[in-house]
Amino acid sequence: MQVLYPRCAGLDVHKDSVVARIRCVSEPPHDEVRSFATTTSALLELNEWLSAHQVTHVAMEATGVYWKPVWHLLEGDFELVLANAQHIRNVPGRKTDVNDATWIADLLAHGLIRSSFVPPAPIQELRDLTRTRKQLVREISQHSSRIQKILEDANLKLGSVLSDVLGKSGRAILRALIDGETDPEKLADLAQGTARKKRTELVEALHGRIRDHHRGLLKVHLGLVTALEQALANIDTTVGKTLAPIHKSARLLTTLPGVSDLTAQVMVAEIGVDMARFPTAAHLISWTGLCPRSDESAGKRRSTRVRKGAPWLKVALVTAAWAAVRVKNSYLQAQFHRLRSRRGAKKAILAVAASMLTAAYHMLKNGVEYKDLGAEHFTRRDRDKMIQRLVRRINDLGCQVQLTPQAA
Repeated sequence: MQVLYPRCAGLDVHKDSVVARIRCVSEPPHDEVRSFATTTSALLELNEWLSAHQVTHVAMEATGVYWKPVWHLLEGDFELVLANAQHIRNVPGRKTDVNDATWIADLLAHGLIRSSFVPPAPIQELRDLTRTRKQLVREISQHSSRIQKILEDANLKLGSVLSDVLGKSGRAILRALIDGETDPEKLADLAQGTARKKRTELVEALHGRIRDHHRGLLKVHLGLVTALEQALANIDTTVGKTLAPIHKSARLLTTLPGVSDLTAQVMVAEIGVDMARFPTAAHLISWTGLCPRSDESAGKRRSTRVRKGAPWLKVALVTAAWAAVRVKNSYLQAQFHRLRSRRGAKKAILAVAASMLTAAYHMLKNGVEYKDLGAEHFTRRDRDKMIQRLVRRINDLGCQVQLTPQAA
């Protein structure tokens, strides 16, 4: 097999150590294995060691997030390849750190490692921010649910009257409860806005048996919610600054049905704005995990389940797809109803999400806004097939149909 990279190295990265193997077959030939710590000084020593042997390409296995500091300290000095651990598994029963590094170097030398997608540093920073934001939103939702459970335990039916327990009215009542107020009349007087119209229901709902135990828990959870919301506001401010250089690309994505500003930020953070990394839209869809896996043996398809792919992007796209299919007289709505009747709603919504990602690929690649094909697209494309299907259906019902072309 032809050697593509005569001077390369393989790295097996762990939390506290990196096992490196140099594989050089050109003059001067060299083959050596060394271990390094993952401290900054040790990784700089690794850089100098690889440079001293004129290594040009370095491959490393993606293990959690431990590869990131190694990548950052080697980036710019070598051509780096990040390998998926599932794609380069060694022979079972012969697994050691040294063997793993040797195997990675051998695969890299012959060009048998498919590099994972590693976006530029600004996109990585934006990705960290958007993922952190989603985690904060989840935590706020969890604390909100715990507050609701505490109120139910105290037999305070506040959630049955107010649509949002953490709204202005709800928070005012919660703070009064924490301060020791128990009179339902006084608590109901704290309602604001349209909640004032529900005063009678509030008085009835606020009759309960709240104890100091409940007040202490409410104070803890409400304080955590306030702190998380402040952190969320700080994240949003930082995201706005980080997104400024590529704001135009994010705005393009908002022309897609169902894609809000937040969803556009997530999409840009996960796939970047340079579509040259993906040869076609199909490659991007496969990387995201929105298409059936390839699992065939002896001419039979064994499974059509989708792969895990990019979970952060997939969740955002599927959520946006559910919003997009509610847009009337749109291509995406027509596609959803067309597939749902045959394949079910879950598979249909994945197909819609894949169509949205295909559109996003071409929008980012060509710098154009989204143009809807219209709800009649499939009718225009499959006009003859649809006529034949309807004729067969009428014939099955016991009627004869004679087709006469309509005058233009």
